[in-house]
Amino acid sequence: MEAAEIKRLKDLDEENRKLKMMVADLSLENHAFKEVIGLKR
Repeated sequence: MEAAEIKRLKDLDEENRKLKMMVADLSLENHAFKEVIGLKR
C-alpha cells in the first residue's frame, strides 16, 4: 500500500470517528428533548 493510500485511510477513519461522535451526541440530545416534552418511550 502506498503512503498516500495509508494517509487517505487514516483520514477516513478519523472522519468516521467524528461522525459517529456527532450521531451519538445528537441521539442523546434527541432523547433528552423527548424526555422534556413527555414523549418517553
